[in-house]
Amino acid sequence: MAAQYGTLSTRLREAGDYIADNPVNIATRSLRTLAADSKLAPATFTRLAHALGYENFEELREVMRDQIGRRVLPFADRADRLQKDVSAPDKGFLNRYAAASQANIAALAGMIEPGRLEAVADRLAKARRVVLLGALGSTGIAEYTAYIANFLGDNWELAARSGASLGSTLAGLDERDAVLVITKPPFARSSIRGAIHAHEQGAHVTLITDSRSCPALHAADEVFIVPTDSPHFYTSYVATLFLLEAILALVAKRAGPRATERIAEVERRNRLLEEVYAR
Repeated sequence: MAAQYGTLSTRLREAGDYIADNPVNIATRSLRTLAADSKLAPATFTRLAHALGYENFEELREVMRDQIGRRVLPFADRADRLQKDVSAPDKGFLNRYAAASQANIAALAGMIEPGRLEAVADRLAKARRVVLLGALGSTGIAEYTAYIANFLGDNWELAARSGASLGSTLAGLDERDAVLVITKPPFARSSIRGAIHAHEQGAHVTLITDSRSCPALHAADEVFIVPTDSPHFYTSYVATLFLLEAILALVAKRAGPRATERIAEVERRNRLLEEVYAR
């Protein structure tokens, strides 16, 4: 739907927005009830299903049910489902996983207006401080982002790193600063509370998640809902990395000659300190 959103009529977009905001309702309630709740004609949902390549609305509903089932199942249950998978050999896991990852990236690219990404990059590039928040499964992703960003400047910092308290990292934030939050179910309490606290201090908050049920949604100035559909038992971060690398590239474009000089200096010191292997 994200990839075809721009080609849909106004009514079909309204139906698509309702589906995106109410996936559980779509999977569990009758079409008549959905139409009444959304104030759209039942035929509008049927036309949307046809526009998206489904035979009828029920087929679209079944896809939603399957996706919701994969998301709400505990990781242990998803692992059990994976172990019992009896897919045809010619549709092996690697091929299905690759197809799902490619579809997630394509859907994400289709749903983000270039102007939104440029605006976020502008805000991060101009910020006095940029704080990265990521815990649990998002910890490594936040660390990787910080590692790349620190090539560009020393104003990017990872929250609560190496035993530092979250409070000490967020202290002193104001409207000159930005916070980039990466969190997915099960949501880390520190990331949610940190995002809300940063928002209350006036910092610009960009939230990257995969669910509109994220408790920090109301505290974000910009939100990216990243597709994570996958046959894996754990949440896929492939599209999330794609988005973060794109943002960092746009920030680098805005960084100017001083950033280029800093990158060269960082590389020189890495070699001097023998942090990298040199032939």
